[in-house]
Amino acid sequence: MLNGFTVPLTPQGKSALASPPPWHYSSDCVAVEYWTDPTAIVSLLPPGVDVDGTSGGRAFLWFLDWQFNASNDELTDPARYQYREAFVLVEATFEGVAINYCPFIFVDNDAAIARGWAQGFPKKYASVFQTRSFAAPSAAAAPLASGSRFGASVSAHGERLATARIQLEERVKNPAAVFNRPTVMRRYFPQLAADRQNKPPVDELTMSLTDNLAIVDVWAGSAELTIPQVNGEEMHLLAPRRVGRGYRLGMSYSVTDLRILKNYAA
Repeated sequence: MLNGFTVPLTPQGKSALASPPPWHYSSDCVAVEYWTDPTAIVSLLPPGVDVDGTSGGRAFLWFLDWQFNASNDELTDPARYQYREAFVLVEATFEGVAINYCPFIFVDNDAAIARGWAQGFPKKYASVFQTRSFAAPSAAAAPLASGSRFGASVSAHGERLATARIQLEERVKNPAAVFNRPTVMRRYFPQLAADRQNKPPVDELTMSLTDNLAIVDVWAGSAELTIPQVNGEEMHLLAPRRVGRGYRLGMSYSVTDLRILKNYAA
C-alpha cells in the first residue's frame, strides 16, 4: 500500500511533499494597508465574489517569516520547514459577508506550495525577505519600539515584484479592529487530457479555517509600498493608488480543516 498526504506516494509516506494535518504555524509579519483600483479587484474575483463597495479598493500586502510544525517534530528540521511568504489580500464580499480574497501569493518553499494548493492559495515560487527583530540591543536589532524601521520585498525570476518599508509609531491596542476578515481562495486543478482541458476536476471557492489564532505585539506606523509592472506577472494590476498604515506583528494558528463555499465544477 502506498501512503502520503500528497505525492510522491511511497510505502511509508515519508517522501510526501506535504504531511497530513494538523499543521501548526508561527510567524513574524509585516503588512501594509493600501488602496487600489476597485475595477482591478473586480477583474480578479471569481464568480459569486464581489468587490466590497464600502472599502474603496482597500487591500493589504503581507510579508511573513514562518516556522512550521506538524506531527513529526518538523520545527527541528528548519531547512525543510522554515519559509517566507508574501501575498495580497483584497477586500470583497461573498453572499453579503465581508471577506478577504487572495489573488496572488508567493513563497520560497516547495512543501508550503503543496499545502497552499491543497487549500486553494495560488502559490508561486519566489524569494521573500523582511527585516527581523533580535533580542540583543544593536542598531541592526529592529526592536518592537517606536521609530524602528522594517523593510520587505518579494522577487521572482530576477524581477522585484514588490517593496515595502514601514516605521513603527505606536502599539495597536485592538488588533481585531484591523485584521477581522476571513480569507477566501479559489482551489483549482486543471486536466491535461485534450478533450477535458476546459473541465477542471477541482474548481472550488474555499475559506481558510484557522484554529487557535493568536495575533500579538501589533505595532503600526507609516508605510511605503511599490508594486511595479513586471513581464510575466500581473500583480501590478493591484498597485497602490494610496498607501495607509504599516504593521509589524506576531501571528500563530493551526490548520485542521477547510470550508468549501462553492463548487464551480458541480
